[in-house]
Amino acid sequence: MQPNTRLDLDRIRQARGEIAPWFRDTPQFLSPTLGKLLDCELVIKLETANPIGCFKGRGTEVAMARLARSSGPKAAVCASAGNLGHALAYSGRARGIEVMVIAGKGANSGKIERIRRMGGAIELVDGDIETARERAREIAAGGEAFLIEDSENLDTCEGAATIGLELVEGAGRIDTVLLALGGGALATGVGHVFKALVPATEIVCIQPKGAPALALSWRARSVVTTESTDTIADGVAGRFPIAEVLGDLLAVADHVPLVEEVSIVEGMRLLYRHAALVTEPSAALGIAAMLEDPERYRGKRVATVICGANVLPDQFSGWMRN
Repeated sequence: MQPNTRLDLDRIRQARGEIAPWFRDTPQFLSPTLGKLLDCELVIKLETANPIGCFKGRGTEVAMARLARSSGPKAAVCASAGNLGHALAYSGRARGIEVMVIAGKGANSGKIERIRRMGGAIELVDGDIETARERAREIAAGGEAFLIEDSENLDTCEGAATIGLELVEGAGRIDTVLLALGGGALATGVGHVFKALVPATEIVCIQPKGAPALALSWRARSVVTTESTDTIADGVAGRFPIAEVLGDLLAVADHVPLVEEVSIVEGMRLLYRHAALVTEPSAALGIAAMLEDPERYRGKRVATVICGANVLPDQFSGWMRN
């Protein structure tokens, strides 16, 4: 039985055919060294082994394939802290669709440069991702570009959900899945698949304490906004949750913890030192949750989705120093 969300298992299965093969069937493997350190069986789902270094390409591939077949304008606009914009530029370029990305002036410079190199047009605005979202909606309202709103657009959720299909079909028994919680596409997509096919699996969605809006909303069962964010995990740093996404999250999430910045950094260090993985902070949220609540995961078979590796080298080097 499918959970009561906006997503649909048949559409998720169909979405596989819209996604370029280099974004599908990403590596998923046991990490015995890191698992032993964390006292569990740890399955890593590696969503960085693709041309854009993050999971977002699954959703943008679905969205741009459908836009290419539509009768509307062959242009798209999104607000992004970097990864969504990079993915959209990649998927749009492959289909001849113009892409404009709106970002805050404080966005990761490396991510912004990758968008430009992929042919995406950039507009930087004063403020953060929420200010950028307002500007993207304004442009789309003019009718010249289709708005890709991460997580609100179902294509982004159902594209991300194909990660869940691969885990269910190829990773064996999983007691708990750990998912970074930003806009919600990854969490609600993968969560929907597990609750539909393996409902006993616990779905844990993690946010930083410095960007807690959707976690607070889940706890309150209504939208909670915040005045600001303060976290190194820029990929999950939203302030205004989308009501429809919250509804989906309430249907699939079993636990939504908030983690400290020091735990995120330590999670990145462990992934690098014991699994040879370079990750951005958002991708280490699952390990951070395990470090802060070890008893919850002890002795279990746990899967964590490594959702991005787009990090500035100097920043990463600094975080690796102990």
